[in-house]
Amino acid sequence: MNASDPNNTRREFIQAGIATGAALGILGSEAFGADENSKGLAQRPLGKTGVKVSILCLGGWHIGSVKDEQEAVKIMHAAIDEGINFFDNAWDYHDGHSEEVMGKALAQDGKRDKVFLMTKNCARDANGTRQHLEDSLRRLKTDRLDLWQFHEINYDNDPDWIVERGALDEALKAQKEGKVRFIGFTGHKSPHIHLKMLDKHNWDTVQMPINVCDYFYRSFVHDVLPKLKQRQIAPIGMKSLAGGDQSKGGQLVAERVCTVEEALRYALSQEISALVSGIDSMKVLKQNIEIARSFKPLEGEELNRLLAKVKPIAGDGRHEHFKSTQVFDGPYHRKQHGLDLETKG
Repeated sequence: MNASDPNNTRREFIQAGIATGAALGILGSEAFGADENSKGLAQRPLGKTGVKVSILCLGGWHIGSVKDEQEAVKIMHAAIDEGINFFDNAWDYHDGHSEEVMGKALAQDGKRDKVFLMTKNCARDANGTRQHLEDSLRRLKTDRLDLWQFHEINYDNDPDWIVERGALDEALKAQKEGKVRFIGFTGHKSPHIHLKMLDKHNWDTVQMPINVCDYFYRSFVHDVLPKLKQRQIAPIGMKSLAGGDQSKGGQLVAERVCTVEEALRYALSQEISALVSGIDSMKVLKQNIEIARSFKPLEGEELNRLLAKVKPIAGDGRHEHFKSTQVFDGPYHRKQHGLDLETKG
């Protein structure tokens, strides 16, 4: 056998991918304790919390970007009717507008009680943490949050700051008060920052990028996901299309590297509790619901064909600028760190 034969190289890559896929826990929904609600949308356990959530979570940033507020409300109501029971948000999304419009949607016809509601705290100090909590509760028109996550743990000193400046203690107080059920954190920058954050508290959830490019570049799937499984912490996926506009299918789709269905199936094939999905139109909602309802895990040859297509354009981070630049870092977080709000790299 000629070791320089490109067919041999491809064969070795596929064999390695299959072994790695098995090690990473790429699986079918039933292997992860999935269930189906009455709408036929699978649900999975949220780590050790005892809660089950729909495998799709409606993303707060995108719903806040819908220009027609009434249309945004209709999309959220339709999402609930279709079986999505997990809603995402954050204190800083669109300067609070995302929480406000979601609050209006959930205040109607008992919708709040049909949703596992998550939002995020952007502060690192105790006073800011309390203020963000009260702001979010007011905007969302609710007296409690099901999940509250520290948002954008993107800088190496963020894990230290939330302890040293009192944010974590304040969040734990809010939990004892019954205003918050579960506590987690998010971040899109680096697996090593997530691993540092894991040592600060026994978290309920961790949110992170889960996409096919991540497999080859500063990988959360390789480095963080196994740790969460060991600790029974619920992984929540995001950025399944890597970079790009959800309504346009992202750059991966535009460059014909993969389809939206392949991208979502890859993310849902990982051992995550749910995937936060940017839904900014009825069209995208229908598309993603159909993919989720018919979900079958990517595995074997199908998985490795996708990995082989993506590998040449994944390893340099061109589709995951949220890891390698500050372009995707929110202005509130940049300001906390004394960084230029116009920073592009």
